[in-house]
Amino acid sequence: MAGNFYRLACGDCENEQVVFGKASSVVSCAVCGTTLATPTGGEAELHGEIVETVEAR
Repeated sequence: MAGNFYRLACGDCENEQVVFGKASSVVSCAVCGTTLATPTGGEAELHGEIVETVEAR
C-alpha cells in the first residue's frame, strides 16, 4: 500500500485524528465536523495542521 498516515490537529477544536494521505472520501473531524481532508484523485488535500507522520511507507 502506497501512502502515509498523518495525525492532524483540527483547526477549530484542536482534536487530533489520524488520516490517510490518499483519502478517497471527505474526512471530517469526529468532534466538531470540520473537514480535515478532501480527495483530489491522488494525494488528499489536508486542511488541518500535520502534527506528525504516524506511518510512512
